[in-house]
Amino acid sequence: MKILKHFFTITHHRHLVMKYCFKAGIGFQGLFHDLSKYSFKEFFTSAKYYKGDKSPTEYEREKIGYSTVWMHHKGRNKHHFEYWTDLDKNKKIYIAHPMPVRYVKEMLCDRIAASKTYLKDKYTDGSPYEYFISHAGKYNMNKETADLIESWLIMLKEKGEKETFKYIKKIKNK
Repeated sequence: MKILKHFFTITHHRHLVMKYCFKAGIGFQGLFHDLSKYSFKEFFTSAKYYKGDKSPTEYEREKIGYSTVWMHHKGRNKHHFEYWTDLDKNKKIYIAHPMPVRYVKEMLCDRIAASKTYLKDKYTDGSPYEYFISHAGKYNMNKETADLIESWLIMLKEKGEKETFKYIKKIKNK
């Protein structure tokens, strides 16, 4: 039963992201959103940790101290800022690089869809911003990327989905 519930949850989430990607002007990109979640590696481990109220990666992390699913997922999906980090060979530290706008748009769509999927009727247009702020200190996101996504999340909170997507659709995809 957990397998089916997990399947329906990730499929619902993915369909929401696709809908938002079309609104953001990156519809074709949205068709390929999170396909790695259906891979053997991600799907069955996530189903094992599925509870329905937050990402199974968080439960896997609580159980074993890290998430094998997340490590697999972030390296295959460009809408996650972690995909854009790399080792600086001189400083020997990981550096966050700016994300292309098209992937920041997808990140926004993903954050809205995840909030709606897990919060259900408790969702407000401020929920994705609240999540971002509550986790901001843990992020190693490029400042330019962080400022951009934060400005869009504030716009969503203050002006709603319709105005936010109308605005970001006009921004050129790089």
